Amino acid sequence: MSTVLADLLQLLDLERLEINLFRGVSRDIGSPQVFGGQVLGQALMAASRTVEPDRAVHSLHSYFLRRGDFDAPIVYEVDRSRDGASFTNRRVVAIQHGQQIFHLSASFQRDEQGPDHQVSAPMVTPPEDLPDLTSMVRLRLPEMPDQMQRFWERDRPFEFRSVEPVQDGTPRPGVRHLWFRLAGRCPADAVLHRCLLAYVSDFHLLETATLPHGLSYHTGGVLLASLDHGMWFHRPFRIDDWLLYALISPSSSGARGMAFGRIFDRAGRLVASTAQEGLMRVRAG
Repeated sequence: MSTVLADLLQLLDLERLEINLFRGVSRDIGSPQVFGGQVLGQALMAASRTVEPDRAVHSLHSYFLRRGDFDAPIVYEVDRSRDGASFTNRRVVAIQHGQQIFHLSASFQRDEQGPDHQVSAPMVTPPEDLPDLTSMVRLRLPEMPDQMQRFWERDRPFEFRSVEPVQDGTPRPGVRHLWFRLAGRCPADAVLHRCLLAYVSDFHLLETATLPHGLSYHTGGVLLASLDHGMWFHRPFRIDDWLLYALISPSSSGARGMAFGRIFDRAGRLVASTAQEGLMRVRAG
């Protein structure tokens, strides 16, 4: 296992301070603040640690309230809202420097059988026939501002491969397809796989809203910041097998962008869906 992957798994292994209280460390991945996916994954792990193992998360809804400081730990306080016959609900508040920085609500369900249908997976180029996205973006490092260079120079625990060409600043429809997987094998722990999917789901989602405007996040032409994040888990999956992220942005207005995502496995099964709204503020030229 690579060092960067081992570090990510350790990031999700929270320290238990009390029965409903957890502490997590942060990592600088080159972003100006704590990566939103990190807080999302850690909060989901904290909630999951208070739920019976026969119940799996099926949905979560969250709000990013303040920028996180990656030089300080984050405390996660879990409220055991409800333990019902079929469903369990948890609320999590992430606290840093005495202030709330993030809220999460999550619902867990015991396994049940019922009607089953889904939309078809898009027909796209398979990941084996596509270049590594990080390697492609790094070819453009000299064009990027210092902050973006720091972000893309860091080693990553996930592989990404973009079906469409890397954004070049030309306006185009707000639709994008990305293959991704964990860069190494992961322990067979379904809770860990779901927390890792929550972590990686924050990558590239909001960027989809910049495509119709020809704005380039890579060159610093637009400021993006997650405001909220919703996620629904539909079917079992493995985070270390290729997954397809089908992204679409239906709207942007009021300096906010909206994006939705559907996540499919290689067999075409819809395993999860996402939704996010975020700040999308054009920087002065």
